[in-house]
Amino acid sequence: MPAVESPRALSPSTPLRKIVTGLALFLLICVVAVAGYMLAGWRLDDAIYMVIITIFGVGYGEVHPVESPSLRALTITVIIAGYGSVIYTIGGCMQMLIDGEINKALGARRMTKGIERLSGHTIICGVGRLGTILARELDAADKPFVLIDSDMEKLRDAEARGFLFIHGDASEEEILEQAGIGRAATVASVLSHDATNVFVTITARSMNPDVVIIARGENPKTEKKLLGSGANQVVLPTAIGAVKVAQLIIRPTAENMLEQIQQQSSMIDDLGQMGLRFDELVVQADSWLVEKRISDIELHSNHGFLIVGMRGSDGTHQLNPPPTTKLHAGDVVIILGHQDDIPELADRFTAKPAKMTYRGVST
Repeated sequence: MPAVESPRALSPSTPLRKIVTGLALFLLICVVAVAGYMLAGWRLDDAIYMVIITIFGVGYGEVHPVESPSLRALTITVIIAGYGSVIYTIGGCMQMLIDGEINKALGARRMTKGIERLSGHTIICGVGRLGTILARELDAADKPFVLIDSDMEKLRDAEARGFLFIHGDASEEEILEQAGIGRAATVASVLSHDATNVFVTITARSMNPDVVIIARGENPKTEKKLLGSGANQVVLPTAIGAVKVAQLIIRPTAENMLEQIQQQSSMIDDLGQMGLRFDELVVQADSWLVEKRISDIELHSNHGFLIVGMRGSDGTHQLNPPPTTKLHAGDVVIILGHQDDIPELADRFTAKPAKMTYRGVST
């Protein structure tokens, strides 16, 4: 299917089209005028010279006398048409400049109005990789936010997506005021430099004591400084990434199952803060649990363990398996429980010799 150009690109009223049309008319007039003077018996260089001084009104005098009615008519036509094409071209240039400034001013005005209407929004300070992903996630969740960054190039993508943004230093009170810090619910300072995040945290906290501040820290030593500066939460991307990789190595089944569960529910985002953890138990071939039901190992009262999923020996996954599900050798059971109680649960299973092994715990 051939590409279709926008109506504005084809419109003759656009500044660029005016400039191109004006230049084409000017060249055409010059060629026709030169040809006319040459037909009157003038040399090429004399004809070109005559056209130039006529159009631009230099007034050095004619190369040859212009006495015949045809030459005078040609000269008058060159003056009128030449001036017209030049004015038309200059008008296109001026329109391009004026339209650009007007559109910029209107765009800034719309941006300001949009931010002024926000309340309970998030202010994202920093539009790097982390800030960009955060903006997309908030946009997908239909949560209002404003982006702040001092690098206009990083804001181009936000502008193309229609996001609200402010070009400036997020550590300055004036910029945060423009972003509506007094009405904001959350400030996410995710700049790449820890010192800048500290400055942003201090400024934001002084301007709004009630706002929730989530700050990024690259150096673990900065976490205490950020918390002392007023941050409610500190995120260490490097540490989080390292822990995630370690969990994928140590407990691959549990982590994969957890990822599936997280895609279906948002209620477990803060499990780690509540002291809960997902882990996995492997059913061995000589375990007493072979051919037993899930209900035989699920504990509801003493420790509050919950079996949230399992991976069968054939590689199939099942979330929230029913209590009547039978276990087979090689099955992996995913449990949710308190971090301090998981080793005790492993000991309960290892009380029967060679019945069940807990990955990572000697039996």
